[in-house]
Amino acid sequence: MSHLKYLIFSLALSASVGRLAGGTITGIVSARGAPETGGEAGSGGAYQSRRYKFADKVDYDHLTDFVIYIDAPLASVTPAGSTQVAITTQRNAVFDPHVLPIAVGTTVKWPNEDDIYHNVFSMSDPKQFDLGLYHQEKVPVLTFDKVGRIDVFCAIHSQMHCIILVVPNPFFTKVDANQRFEIKNVPAGTYQLRAWHERLPSLAKEVVVPAEGEVRVDLTLGLGALPKY
Repeated sequence: MSHLKYLIFSLALSASVGRLAGGTITGIVSARGAPETGGEAGSGGAYQSRRYKFADKVDYDHLTDFVIYIDAPLASVTPAGSTQVAITTQRNAVFDPHVLPIAVGTTVKWPNEDDIYHNVFSMSDPKQFDLGLYHQEKVPVLTFDKVGRIDVFCAIHSQMHCIILVVPNPFFTKVDANQRFEIKNVPAGTYQLRAWHERLPSLAKEVVVPAEGEVRVDLTLGLGALPKY
């Protein structure tokens, strides 16, 4: 799904919950890696050697695909809302988008727009499936009825990987190009707002949403809190 298609999908989702009175959660998400020791910080010269020529370091300042969502079911809201279909496209031997957040109960379409065959499958606990070998002759559909992370691969092309992140309600979004996010029409109340990224531990922060107006929550994901072994 292109950025434009995802924007259209997000707008449709907002419209589906637009009838609910509520507030707006806004903020900025950032990331940081593990703290470097003195010896590690001074090892930059080693990366210039032929041995580590292709060893790229993670650029935490420019990570994308952060997902922000309210981490709890909402009794007054249908989990998938009225927007119950999303799309993950196989194009140029990649899945587009790489990360697709959806509300539990959403159905995902899996079109193959390439001139070659793909075999889409997952071994993840929340949803194990194998869509089989197919070209452009069909568009499989699959409903995701359990919350969790589903890693999806192609059995033919090893570089093809995407993540379906199934969240408990329709109040979620991805950050924009400036790492900002906005979740509208959230019913007033106190919630756990969770920030997620595939490379970092997720982070939850309590947020009190007003009946109308905005509340700002900035979130920083990092590796500093991981246990030491």
